Amino acid sequence: MVQLTQPGDAGASGRAGASGAVRTMSYAAAAAAALADLMRADASVVALGEDLGRGGIFGQYRGLLEAFGPARVIDTPISEATIAGSAVGMALTGLKPVVEMRVVDFALCAMDEIVNQAAKNRFMFGGQGRVPMVVRMPIGIWSASAAQHSQSLEAWFAHVPGLAVVCPATPQDNYALLKAAVASGDPVAYIEHKELWGLEAEVDASQAVEIGRARIARAGRDLTIVAWSRAVHEAMQAAHTLAGQGIDAEVIDLRTIWPWDRETVEASARRTGRVLVVHEAVQAAGFGAEIVATLAERGVAKLARLGAPRAPVGYSPPLEAQARVTAAKIVEAASKLVGAAR
Repeated sequence: MVQLTQPGDAGASGRAGASGAVRTMSYAAAAAAALADLMRADASVVALGEDLGRGGIFGQYRGLLEAFGPARVIDTPISEATIAGSAVGMALTGLKPVVEMRVVDFALCAMDEIVNQAAKNRFMFGGQGRVPMVVRMPIGIWSASAAQHSQSLEAWFAHVPGLAVVCPATPQDNYALLKAAVASGDPVAYIEHKELWGLEAEVDASQAVEIGRARIARAGRDLTIVAWSRAVHEAMQAAHTLAGQGIDAEVIDLRTIWPWDRETVEASARRTGRVLVVHEAVQAAGFGAEIVATLAERGVAKLARLGAPRAPVGYSPPLEAQARVTAAKIVEAASKLVGAAR
């Protein structure tokens, strides 16, 4: 398993790059910086949810209350349906709310507001109203958080017409994609990963990222590994191990799963002839099945997918380990796929 740093304050180092100011910061701090930039530039951007006043439970709102005040950084009661419903109303009357659900598991209490109100409004009323609302709902296993705080439910939201689904894997993308999500003018399920909050890397504030555009994280010729969110880091570690075995793997960070970048994935698949789709979510009915089915319909490449077993995430370390999709498991699946295709 790839070891990532724990949540904490981002580094404050910076340099002047060719494209502008570049700072080293954590995944959590990158999101806070993006939201601060958005709020400074646009008075209609507001944030609401539980524990925002203390910076969010992962530090992803740190400093915003002090900078923008309680009228724009709004602490709410513990009622996800109320939070999401209020945000829909705000959005329909001209604001751009960024909604905090704490974890995706809690967003299930707000499904009617997200699925039947936010996602449907533009279509039901002929475009007369839009819901520029971003719902942040962190996914994934967070050590010892057990079955009700460890789910990866991004495929649920990808199934809903009217929602974009964004899954950033790096501090750079968490900065740029949060800005893109708010600017999109439509509801976005913004799905961060709880075990990435402390991950540090350089962030170029001038670098934009388009929703629906994948990133080739590593070029390769023998196999394509498609992943998103934290699974990207496991895939990169697996690619390093595979290289030592003579298998040159290309790694695609999908970034957004709806819309997803079919062109980049298919082009890579045609080059390598083999595709393994990897995600932390349960494999059965996961979004990997959609990607594999799409490529199969086009007759592209040898295909396989890897996800978690269809079982709740256990609290005990051995049970939790069974639910994790690790670099070692990716290496095993990739080796089988390459061997089968030769």
